[in-house]
Amino acid sequence: MTAPWTAALVMALAVATPAEAAPRLVPAADREVVFTVDGTATYGTLHVPEHRAGQRLRAALLLPGSGPTDRDGSQPPAAQNTLALLAGALDADRVATLRFDKYGTGKTGLGAYRDHPEALDYPAFVRQATAAYESLRDQPETNPNALVVVGHSEGAMTALLLGGTAHPRPTGVALLQPQAIRLLDLVALQLHAQVAEATRQGLLTPDQQRSIDTAVDAAVTALRERRPVDTTALPPAVARLFEAFEGPSSRFVLSSDAVYPPTAAADLRRGTRVLLTCGTDDPQVPCATTDALTTALHRAHVGGPGRVPLPGVGHLLHDTDHPTTLAPAVLDALHRFAGHW
Repeated sequence: MTAPWTAALVMALAVATPAEAAPRLVPAADREVVFTVDGTATYGTLHVPEHRAGQRLRAALLLPGSGPTDRDGSQPPAAQNTLALLAGALDADRVATLRFDKYGTGKTGLGAYRDHPEALDYPAFVRQATAAYESLRDQPETNPNALVVVGHSEGAMTALLLGGTAHPRPTGVALLQPQAIRLLDLVALQLHAQVAEATRQGLLTPDQQRSIDTAVDAAVTALRERRPVDTTALPPAVARLFEAFEGPSSRFVLSSDAVYPPTAAADLRRGTRVLLTCGTDDPQVPCATTDALTTALHRAHVGGPGRVPLPGVGHLLHDTDHPTTLAPAVLDALHRFAGHW
């Protein structure tokens, strides 16, 4: 028979041992990450969720939309914070994230292109994103075999390209309100929609609408054929846009326009998890513009969730009831994407 004091000692040890062996929890934290690509030091924020000491986490590279959009997904002085909000949403699923200041934004600035910004082309941004992916892969808290790329708008097209080329291949790609057709086709579609709305409001006559639409299409053709653009029939604001396209932005515009996203889908590894969202209140990326990409993804035999329409959601992933936060439909789609990878 075991002595009472011996039994008590055994019970005490049985209770104490698991508590003493419990792994230490490391609190959630942000830290700055710096990596160099093409001679430019690029600055970013790595967000690491709460985790057990020594644990390697799933991780996502976050890529911003077009224009001077910084690591948080904002175009100063406005603070849209699209990427910062995405990082917070993915934290809830214990996914580490890296977001960075791309060329021309934030702490990175123009870097090696400071004295010749006209030399910046779209492939330079893809190389920068690839270097960011490699930096995320090499962080001590991340699992290099559980990486995804999440891109918004133009960043979604870059995410799609990385999905077929990065090493190791990402296990998933999230394309949020993606640039899913050629750049100049998307610009023309947006301009035609704006001109039609101005006509509906009585600001333009039907004849003026037809004249402007014809001039927009001619300008796109001229750019692609590298001919001078005739802006005489364009409204001043639209004329200035095309003047910039054939001026200091021409290398970027034409190199971006050369990418047809549905073709890039064929390079994804079979079974790659893909989320593609489109907001029903998004005039910049109407859902119909993602039809060809959705078909191409299906032919590439990628995994789900696939295309997810977001009722009432605009381009910046908000809805009218949540103007400063991600819409519930966005959070649900992200959770479906992250919760099963």
